[in-house]
Amino acid sequence: MTKLLTIRIPATSANLGPGFDCMGLALDLWNTFELHQGNGAGITVESHGEGEDVLPNDKSHLVVHTMIEELTTFIPFNPGHQSYHIVCRNEVPCGSGLGSSSTAVLAGLLFAHAVLDPHGFRSPAGSARILNRAFEIEGHGDNVAPALLGSLVIVVGRNGEVITHRITLPPTRVVVCVPRFHFMTSHARSVLPLHYSRNDAVFNVGRAMLVVEALRNGDASLLSRAMDDRIHEPYRLPAIPGAIEAKRAALACGALAVTLSGAGPGILAFAQEDHDAIGQAMQSAFAAAGGLSARYWVLDVASSGAQVFV
Repeated sequence: MTKLLTIRIPATSANLGPGFDCMGLALDLWNTFELHQGNGAGITVESHGEGEDVLPNDKSHLVVHTMIEELTTFIPFNPGHQSYHIVCRNEVPCGSGLGSSSTAVLAGLLFAHAVLDPHGFRSPAGSARILNRAFEIEGHGDNVAPALLGSLVIVVGRNGEVITHRITLPPTRVVVCVPRFHFMTSHARSVLPLHYSRNDAVFNVGRAMLVVEALRNGDASLLSRAMDDRIHEPYRLPAIPGAIEAKRAALACGALAVTLSGAGPGILAFAQEDHDAIGQAMQSAFAAAGGLSARYWVLDVASSGAQVFV
C-alpha cells in the first residue's frame, strides 16, 4: 500500500453558551486520518484509540461514507473498482460534544477532494468548497468551521453561502469533562422548543457578542458575566444526569464560566488556574448526583485547524 496523505483535525466545542449553532472553538485534541492506496478493490477502514471497539469497519463508517458520497457527486465512482484503505487514530471521544463526527465528515471530504484534485484541494477555493459541503452535511457549521480553520470561529449560512469569521485568541485553557452517557444529537435537538420569545432571543444575541469580545480580549470578568444562555442549555442540562451539579461544582471550584460543550453531554469550563481541581470537581459531581463515571481533559485552544501532510 502507498500512503497518499495524512490529516489531523482538532476537537471542537460548539455553541459556547449563547452562540447556538453559529460559534465554535478548536481544541488541542486531535483525530488523525491516513489515506492509503492499494492494488485490490474496495474501501476499508480501521480505527484505533477512542471508539475503536464500536466504530464500523466497512463503508458505513462516517469517513468512508462521506468520501464515497462526495466522490460520486463529481465522477462515476465505483468503490468496488477502487482500492483505498483508511486508518483512523482517534483521541476525540465519540458522542462527547467535542465534534468527533465533524472530524470524520471533514476527513471524508478532504480525502475525496484530494483524489479529485491532488494539487488544488488545499487552496483557499478548495477549502471554501469543503467547508460549504461540510455545512450542508452537518446542517450548521459551529463544529466543522473551527475544526477546519482553528481558534474561535463565527459561522453562519446565507443564501447557500457559508460566512465565517475567524478570531485569533490569546492563550486560553479549558477543562472538558465528559460523562459516560449516551446523549444522541437527535434527542438533544428534540428537547428544544420550536419557538422562543423575543426577550430570550435578545438575551442570547447580546451575550453571544459579549462572549466573543471576552474571549478575544482575554477579559475574565466579562466572560464570567456574559456566558449564559436561554436557547438550549435550560432544556439540555436537565436531560443529562448530574450536569447541573457538575456545572455548579466547576464554578464553585473557581471556573470563570461553564457551559455545555456542543449539545453535550460534555461540560466545558473556562479557567485561569486550578484546572485539574475543576475537572475532578465535575467528575465527583457527575458521580454523586448523576451516578455517572466521567473523564476530563485540560486543553488549550488550538490555533490551527485541519492539517494535511502529503
